[in-house]
Amino acid sequence: MAELLVHSPAPSVLRGRWLFLAVPALAVAIYGVAVLAIPAFGPPFIRERLARMPWVVVAHIGGGAVALVAGALQVNARLRARFLNVHRWLGRTYVLAVAVGGLAGLILATRSQGGPVAHAGFGLLAVLWISTTGLAYRRIRNGDQPSHRRWMIRSYSLTFAAVTLRNYLPLALVAGIPFVAAYQAIAWACWVPNLLAVEWWLSRRASIS
Repeated sequence: MAELLVHSPAPSVLRGRWLFLAVPALAVAIYGVAVLAIPAFGPPFIRERLARMPWVVVAHIGGGAVALVAGALQVNARLRARFLNVHRWLGRTYVLAVAVGGLAGLILATRSQGGPVAHAGFGLLAVLWISTTGLAYRRIRNGDQPSHRRWMIRSYSLTFAAVTLRNYLPLALVAGIPFVAAYQAIAWACWVPNLLAVEWWLSRRASIS
């Protein structure tokens, strides 16, 4: 652990890293709220789903937006240390938001664009999103803070799929990839690399602690 402390980044570096995470999370959360609040805003297929399955879409987008913002605040160590009670209530809010958004996402996965490949990608994302969050909650209820943090980091990497998806999709369309083919690939690419990167980071931290 001493070696980890010696090589810990400066506060300004940590703040920059957190802003790099928090700003796009907030932007996507605002975008999600705008899709729900402003008529005719957002992609046509989302408007179609919203017309046919309003409560499911509202639950998924609303839950995801809340989880993005609450989770970004949760991973800030300085905020967590200074406002512990706020951290606990934000944690409960995050767990509830993931439960609502994840269950709705599981329903929507069976009707996603791109057929069975996209269904499977988004469906597995929803299952893992709920599962990692549930494990994080169970660990903190058992008083295991280190394990709780690891599972929460995994959970938020899956929450962040909402951001990576909205980065990849326009890039794929600009590159001329047909929408269905792009959506099938992004159904997996929006979260698998996130989770793999987090697993690498967690294993690296464990090896030097």
